[in-house]
Amino acid sequence: MSTLEVKDLTVRLPKGGDRAEAVSGVSFSVERGEILCLVGESGSGKTVIAHSIMGLLPKTLELAGGEVRLEGEELTRASEARRRALRGARMAMIFQEPMSALNPVMTCGAQIDEVLRYHTALSKNERQPRAAALLREVALPDPQRLLGAYPHQLSGGQRQRVGIAIALALEPALLVADEPTTALDVTTQAQILRLMVELQRRHGMAVLFVTHDFGVVAEIAHRVAVLREGRLVELGDKVELLTRPRHEYTRMLIGAVPTLKPHGRAAPSDAPIVLATRGLSKTYVERSWLRKKREIPAARDVTLEVRKGQTLGIVGESGSGKSTVAARMRSSEMRPLRRRVQIVFQDPYRSLNPRRSVGEAIIEGPLNYGMPRPAALERARRLMELVRMDPAALGRYPHQFSGGQRQRICIARALAVEPELLVADEPVSALDVSVQAQVLRLLEEIRTRLELAMLFITHDLRVAAQVCDQVAVMQAGRIVEHGSAEEVFLRPQHEYTRALFAAAPGRYFNFAPA
Repeated sequence: MSTLEVKDLTVRLPKGGDRAEAVSGVSFSVERGEILCLVGESGSGKTVIAHSIMGLLPKTLELAGGEVRLEGEELTRASEARRRALRGARMAMIFQEPMSALNPVMTCGAQIDEVLRYHTALSKNERQPRAAALLREVALPDPQRLLGAYPHQLSGGQRQRVGIAIALALEPALLVADEPTTALDVTTQAQILRLMVELQRRHGMAVLFVTHDFGVVAEIAHRVAVLREGRLVELGDKVELLTRPRHEYTRMLIGAVPTLKPHGRAAPSDAPIVLATRGLSKTYVERSWLRKKREIPAARDVTLEVRKGQTLGIVGESGSGKSTVAARMRSSEMRPLRRRVQIVFQDPYRSLNPRRSVGEAIIEGPLNYGMPRPAALERARRLMELVRMDPAALGRYPHQFSGGQRQRICIARALAVEPELLVADEPVSALDVSVQAQVLRLLEEIRTRLELAMLFITHDLRVAAQVCDQVAVMQAGRIVEHGSAEEVFLRPQHEYTRALFAAAPGRYFNFAPA
């Protein structure tokens, strides 16, 4: 008997959606000791399936048919009380963003204790050592101290480990992991993936792992299920599916996975310098009435330059200082130069005003610099064509577009004042692999056509390999290695750079050719 059996699962969308059903007749199973990766683009139904299994569907979605069985017990017709009893005890979930999943006003110890208090007969004196043991099992240092810490006092990787500890508290038979490493940098991601595989083997759990990252699939999966617009289009062994995919959609997704091989483009070495920094440093001061102020050096003696028509990539882990360097490009001192320097942010939805049409967002900059409104609108129409969007959509609002379309609009907005330097701060990290490939091609086309200088901030080494001419590697606020993309990727000199490459998921896996 399979640990999890999903049969003909169908979930209906509200009327007026882009399709009638979020999930249409999906069937699969997960065995004890197996990791099944559920992959597909945004909107494919991955998370809806995960929430259906856990009984966490929002009220706007209707479970219209099918069965979900956990160790033989049918769940879709179970009472809410029964599902609540099973959650934590026999099935558990790890969410994508640990800061949102954890309660910010409860200590980590209290959140683990809550699970033990409601689902076990352990006394308070017995629960505390059990909570500490769980933190040790997920390889967190100094468990006694962390039991009293709040989520905001931990790093992203530590918060995710606490989330895993909570999920494992009652040794469930099924673990559902919904994109649990997407928000993490490459080395922390590698640590979490190794931890999850080790714990899965130790406890013999069945794991349903939701992801759009084929590097992660190559690293941990036993079998893979591919979803497209709510339908299961391919299901099979990992090696077979990744090297010999049968469905054209699977082939498209795998073909869009960027490689770690640098593009090999000759960078302009004699073009004019657009941006140069010399000994750039930035220190943040953390003040609290509970303790003395603490100085945190975020950037130390950073020296770099970007030439016209060149893309300089800055790579490194979270906290390495990448975004601090980018922030100095948009600081108050840069205001007089704002027209010459524009930025594309990581999250396109948050960087657009939801109450303003995208046309108004694009023309705002030119209008502020004195361009007449008719001329600004004509420029907006040309820019929409440049970013492969229909100019007729200028009157629509951000929520009416997909994530990839919103990022294209943000690129158009950044180009509206005709800048010399474009700062791209993790511009594709929130996008699916196929949409990511489209946006990267678009950025490269724009850089070539307009001879823009580009500062590209990323923690994704595969992305850096595809777009960057020069690469600067940052660690703890310092640049530890700097050179051409070919030199850094093919012959890394610094041990930290080599560690980054070694941590890239699926680094040694040969995916099917595009």
